[in-house]
Amino acid sequence: MLETEVKTITVKELAKKVLNHEDLFIIDARNTDDFDDWKIEGKNIEIINTPYFELLEGVDSIVDKLPKSKEIYVVCAKGGSSEFVAQQITEAGFTDVYSVAGGMKAWSEHLEPIKIGELKNGGELYQFVRIGKGCLSYLIISNGVGAVIDTSRMLEPYETFIKKHDIKLSHVLDTHLHADHISGGRKLADKLDAKYYLPPKDANEVTFNYEVINDGDEYTVGHATIKALYSPGHTIGSTSFIIEDQYLLTGDILFIDSIGRPDLAGKAEDWVGDLRATLYERYKELSDDLLVLPAHFMGIGEMNTDGSISEKLSTLYHKNHGLNITDEHEFRKTVTENLPPQPNSYQEIRETNMGKDIPEEEKQREMEIGPNRCAVR
Repeated sequence: MLETEVKTITVKELAKKVLNHEDLFIIDARNTDDFDDWKIEGKNIEIINTPYFELLEGVDSIVDKLPKSKEIYVVCAKGGSSEFVAQQITEAGFTDVYSVAGGMKAWSEHLEPIKIGELKNGGELYQFVRIGKGCLSYLIISNGVGAVIDTSRMLEPYETFIKKHDIKLSHVLDTHLHADHISGGRKLADKLDAKYYLPPKDANEVTFNYEVINDGDEYTVGHATIKALYSPGHTIGSTSFIIEDQYLLTGDILFIDSIGRPDLAGKAEDWVGDLRATLYERYKELSDDLLVLPAHFMGIGEMNTDGSISEKLSTLYHKNHGLNITDEHEFRKTVTENLPPQPNSYQEIRETNMGKDIPEEEKQREMEIGPNRCAVR
């Protein structure tokens, strides 16, 4: 039992501070390997890593690093160790010390809805930013009807938003069979009586019924139109969505500062040609003014001032290195030899998204822990 009551902050409250670019001081009490792999990031964050076991006898070793006039936030894996460390710091004479409730597990699961813009025929587009995992999903609203694209596993944020805005969900779509996070798409569709859609070339091994997404298909959501554009390369079925000729949802094919990796189904050599054709031919035929909205981001540097992740297609063709490799051999080499480590539990995640496995909730959380690794830089 703690002798001193420790103040806590929720990940929702902390995320607001990060997205507002506030000056924050954070102590991460996890093991250094875990910290080096994945941490809380922000434009004005100062973060130090001191493992919990180094602070069991007190915080003398870090006192000179602690700010006297700023709030101090302590985070660990699940929220227990950070309470102990926050207590130690408080007893050392610091007053504004907070333990992050739920730790990095909770940070990984927080979704923050951010309005991207209006739809030209009436309606709005929201981006749900999973700030601790780098996942992005989308809610299109028009005339009281909604569609969700690339749903995360945590359904409550979508359900709360949909209920608050009195939306009837009609479509739930995945751009591809995800390998780095568990899709909540099918479950959300079942709960809210919508139809679930998946590209058939990614669905050879799925164990459930779904609606087929074909190249050129159009879906009506209220007064808005979503058009499917077959765009393979990350997976063989990867499909982008064009919303009202304003927005291009690229899934894991094109990011703001990188491009998609073709190897998560073990088919890098086979799919690299598809990836190049999508990026250098299919997307080239689209309007330069489309606002690109990917399914992931790699770092805080890709964020706009409001916390959203987006950029005009024309700007990406100018600035994104992956769109400017003119030599095909060099491109192939870049996307097959320059790959980051594969996502945690990616094969288990793929099998879960196929319906072959239904892990317990805690196992699902463990499978998703860690950074986004869907990109090639």
